[in-house]
Amino acid sequence: MNIFYQALYFFQKRGFEVCRRIAERMGIRARVVRTSFIYLAFVTLGFGFALYLFVAFWLKIKDLVHTKRTSVFDL
Repeated sequence: MNIFYQALYFFQKRGFEVCRRIAERMGIRARVVRTSFIYLAFVTLGFGFALYLFVAFWLKIKDLVHTKRTSVFDL
């Protein structure tokens, strides 16, 4: 069981953080979002997983494009 928790910690620490960011935006707990993605993946035979990867890709692109600059001279 210890190996399971180590793997879980690894994926939570170095994952895409899609569920956490969605949960923060919606104002709910990340656990609810994670279980929703899991149920969606089982019910729709993989559509939930594809949706998760699409959102992860979208958030990564958004983070790369959207940079916060404090002034015009901060190039």
